[in-house]
Amino acid sequence: MVAQENQLAASDPRIREAATTLQVYGQLPFVPEYAEGCHIVTSDGRRILDLYGGHAVAALGYAHPRLIKAISDQSSKLIFQSNAVALEVRARAAEKLLAVAPANLRRVFFVNSGAEANENALRMACVATARKKVLAISHGFHGRTAAAAAVTWNSEQWYGFPQRPFDVDFIPRDDCDAVATMISDDIAAVIVEPVQGVAGAYDLSMDFLKALRAATSKHGALLIVDEVQTGIGRTGQYFATQAYGIEPDILTSAKALGGGIPCGAVLCNDDIANRFGRGDLGSTFGGGPVAAAAMIAVLDSIKAEKLLHNVRQREMQIREHCVVGPVRMIQGMGLLLGLVCDRPAVDVRDALLEQDILTGTSADPNVLRVLAPLILEANHVDQLERALASISPTMTAHERNRR
Repeated sequence: MVAQENQLAASDPRIREAATTLQVYGQLPFVPEYAEGCHIVTSDGRRILDLYGGHAVAALGYAHPRLIKAISDQSSKLIFQSNAVALEVRARAAEKLLAVAPANLRRVFFVNSGAEANENALRMACVATARKKVLAISHGFHGRTAAAAAVTWNSEQWYGFPQRPFDVDFIPRDDCDAVATMISDDIAAVIVEPVQGVAGAYDLSMDFLKALRAATSKHGALLIVDEVQTGIGRTGQYFATQAYGIEPDILTSAKALGGGIPCGAVLCNDDIANRFGRGDLGSTFGGGPVAAAAMIAVLDSIKAEKLLHNVRQREMQIREHCVVGPVRMIQGMGLLLGLVCDRPAVDVRDALLEQDILTGTSADPNVLRVLAPLILEANHVDQLERALASISPTMTAHERNRR
């Protein structure tokens, strides 16, 4: 019996990871074996509907044929070369990305992640303006590297670095009066997520985003729009800024951009791009050939499969049918949605997982996040609706006391 238990323990990746990696992640109680479409198949045979997409990464779901072929073909042809040489596949990726971006953004710098994209965007803003203060928005999240974490709300709880690289202050979200008083001639940039993902898919108001754009333009500050989570079709537009009708000076993208292959991008206008020359920025792996091929496949698939339309349709369906059971209202945009619950979101997540549906929690303890693949189908939303409706109502305080 002991030998059998030791053998089982040795084969369990959760136990092996616990013995070999830093224990900094809370992990869910299943082990994926493989995945296809919107489903994860676990090592013990469960088939889980994935409405979280690995933190909004799996834009095309899993095993998408166009993406798999692009990665395979490029890997067999040229798996890596650095930015010391020009690559046709990198040029095509840049052209396709810029073609769907806000029209004023004409140059791209490729990196490997959202935090790295935001890190470089902030650096570019400080260099371009020669100013030393950055404003962010309360409740926003931009990453865990030095500059990105410095503009993340409440990061002092885990920041870790001895000091921040620049002065930072936070504009209360959706406070247009604060925008007018806090943005001045000494501000290098304002960084903002149009829909605050980690905060619970909280969609900022149109008036607030337009006020940010007007005030930064007036004072010569740069507007950085963090579309790491909102970009690449997730909101029903290629970028959320297009839904808001604003043009940023710098835009960052990652997560869904490679459909699962790590990659990121910083897009900027010509004026900012012209301030940087050889050696001013760099990334060993940014814009590598496999990542570039993946980006092309994702963007081509979104267009060919009309996934922006699908995102808008599935959002309407979720809003119309999923305010049931513990869900009291829905916020967010597209397939970046926050289901505001009448109880802790972790309890709802766990109840859904018992019914083989994966969702995510957020920094707001009562908001459950849905970050489903853009290929989500109507019957998947029907499944979510039924599962939510089956969750028992919250017990009253009197009932809890009786227990």
